[in-house]
Amino acid sequence: MIASNPLSTQDDVAACLVADYGIPVYAIKGEDNATYHRHVQIALDHRPNMIIDDGGDVTATLIQERQHQIPDIIGTTEETTTGIVRLLAMFKDGVLTFPAMNVNDADTKHFFDNRYGTGQSTLDGIIRATNVLLAGKTVVTAGYGWCGKGVALRARGMGASVIVTEIDPTKAIEAVMDGFRVMPMEQAAPQGDLFITVTGNKHVIRQEHFEVMKDGAMVANSGHFDIEIDLKSLGEMAAEVKTVRDFTQQYRLHSGKSVVVLGEGRLVNLAAAEGHPSAVMDMSFANQALACEYLAKNRGQLAPGIHSIPEAIDKEIARLKLQAMGIQIDTLTPEQQEYV
Repeated sequence: MIASNPLSTQDDVAACLVADYGIPVYAIKGEDNATYHRHVQIALDHRPNMIIDDGGDVTATLIQERQHQIPDIIGTTEETTTGIVRLLAMFKDGVLTFPAMNVNDADTKHFFDNRYGTGQSTLDGIIRATNVLLAGKTVVTAGYGWCGKGVALRARGMGASVIVTEIDPTKAIEAVMDGFRVMPMEQAAPQGDLFITVTGNKHVIRQEHFEVMKDGAMVANSGHFDIEIDLKSLGEMAAEVKTVRDFTQQYRLHSGKSVVVLGEGRLVNLAAAEGHPSAVMDMSFANQALACEYLAKNRGQLAPGIHSIPEAIDKEIARLKLQAMGIQIDTLTPEQQEYV
């Protein structure tokens, strides 16, 4: 069975899963938080033995509200950075009492899904929502993890001038050496035409930043939850809020300027577009499927906590992907193997 977070659902896909494949789906595009939570509860009513999670909501709900079902659980898999952070916190607090597979950190996931998938689909969502010309614009990318790298690289490829904001000095140096300007959000806020948050944290863009933005500046989020942009503060600053296009809201401030919010601050690539192309998600989902198989085969042998995808599985997914693309690579000769 499937539950999906607000604005992530494509209703036609959900209908196809039900009608053509007989898979129960509890998800509606644009559902409110109460409906979403109810759908998570319905999915858990089926008493799953395994959870394939994206953001950690189902696993967290199980642990917080349905502890009587924990003995049923063989394990969970998680494919987002945000979800792994949540699992680590739950394990530190002693409440994650079953194994969890860290799909997000598999090489064939974050090097590709996060970088190329998020990079392309984020800009796809922004362009669909606004029809904006990115060439010549100043794009501020908040965060330079793998998702942020992908967004920054794709924005530069579209002709934008890209600024990166970071809190991690190592990632900041990397962004500088990749050719981007790096500065605090306070300095970037007056310069940006488009702001994209990909940090996994909250209130990365907030009141003091809105106050100094250009008139008509656009803000979008491609981090997992809708808290990276402080929409509550923005709403309090606004004299008027109106929808100007699908997934595009204009906040007219008391100062007379406007700030445009895309996708209600939720994942813009899913809210306003179709998410990552299948040609990159296939590796992510291969990791999820094989992680489930690994959990099942090793039931009772894995300690509670977070486990990495075994390297052999990661390499096999890469090999199969190359095979599917019709690409061959070299192999070591016996002499080379001995030398290594």
